[in-house]
Amino acid sequence: MTITKKITLYQTLTIGDKYISMTRQKTFETKKKVEEKAILIGLITPDSPKKYSEPLAELASLANTAGAEVLGCVTQNRPKPHAASYLGQGKLEQVKSMAEKQGANLIICDDDLLPTQSKNIEKITGRRVVDRTELILHIFATNSKTSEAKLQVELAQLKYFMPKLKRLWQHLDRYEGGIGTRGPGEKQIESDKRIIKKKIGDLAQCIKKIEERKSREVAERANKFLTVALIGYTNAGKSTLMNLITNADVLVEDKLFSTLDTRTRLWNIEGRKILLSDTVGFIEKLPHALVASFRATLEEARQADLLLHVVDSSHPDAAQQVEVVNKVLEEIGLQEKPILLVLNKTDLVKDNVDFSHLRILYPEHVAMSAKKGINLLELEKKVLYLLESQMVDLNLTLPMSEGKWLSWFEEYTRILEKTWDEKNIYYKIRLTQANADWLMATLGNGEK
Repeated sequence: MTITKKITLYQTLTIGDKYISMTRQKTFETKKKVEEKAILIGLITPDSPKKYSEPLAELASLANTAGAEVLGCVTQNRPKPHAASYLGQGKLEQVKSMAEKQGANLIICDDDLLPTQSKNIEKITGRRVVDRTELILHIFATNSKTSEAKLQVELAQLKYFMPKLKRLWQHLDRYEGGIGTRGPGEKQIESDKRIIKKKIGDLAQCIKKIEERKSREVAERANKFLTVALIGYTNAGKSTLMNLITNADVLVEDKLFSTLDTRTRLWNIEGRKILLSDTVGFIEKLPHALVASFRATLEEARQADLLLHVVDSSHPDAAQQVEVVNKVLEEIGLQEKPILLVLNKTDLVKDNVDFSHLRILYPEHVAMSAKKGINLLELEKKVLYLLESQMVDLNLTLPMSEGKWLSWFEEYTRILEKTWDEKNIYYKIRLTQANADWLMATLGNGEK
């Protein structure tokens, strides 16, 4: 049942400790549940990557993850977006007609839109418009559970919405003055921007402190354990793999970005203790604001001894997804890290020709199914081999009084030799380069 009533709406935007208030009269409908029914729109340009899947298939998955029902898709071949309306006038009329016939109340665009483009699409179609970044931000905001992730999403949202303030607020006729402002004549939108800029600065400082603390925590763990981080395209099966390896009970859903917060668990391979971390998934056209905001979350990957790049090998565009992840790794400075490609979901592969091509294209890989536990042993052997190939041998001489280090060596290194005399204990141990540097700095002796 829908109840319609006219009211005077007092709307308040809370930013930090300040409030921006406005008063306007409008008619709105109160519903028990808002059902989003969407039409997807997108461009196919000469620069668009060649895909085997439908052009807007990923956008449809994002829309479904956000809770919208996709009723139709409209694409247009153009050399570049229309400056004023993204799609041409004729195509937008087609979108309007489809929305009316299907009963859609939302238009979702596969690219970022300028405020003018959003306004004109809304004007022509008579429907609310959401672009790709806004959709992804909505999913991140919905799925964020920890305070750290929420802060990161809030920062990305503020950076995204700030240039769009003119369209978001309908109160530009209001003026404000006073001590500490620009003075009489300052428009409300200028005051809004000033407050948001301060909020962005505060959030950036907060996240910087989190990043510094996280870096110290991860570095401290790295001084003891071998570390491995799971990376990959969203929905490639990273969480399923982590559950298989560590019984971590991480949420697994057939949705994009179902997990955002980094989780770390212990992985035991042949008696070696390894810390395994699951990180946020990547995606094509990942908003730059999110890449910047989630640097702290990706600290586990930055400090890891090895990255496991998990790929959905059953996806028709698997090779392109690999390149998208590699591009993001380059953006955040992790392209030089040791990486092992994990071709996951082999049980779902339907085209053996494409799968064979993928294996030839990336020869250094392990093919497996995390869901069914296929080839887990091969993965463990490969991971252990790659980790040990990075290790160094260290000779240490310790006085008898420093025998307390023995338990540390036994737990976090491989003891190759141990001899002693009346005064000293002589060790030859194998450990990671990071652990060796830390140990030599701590003990002040030793040679490689």
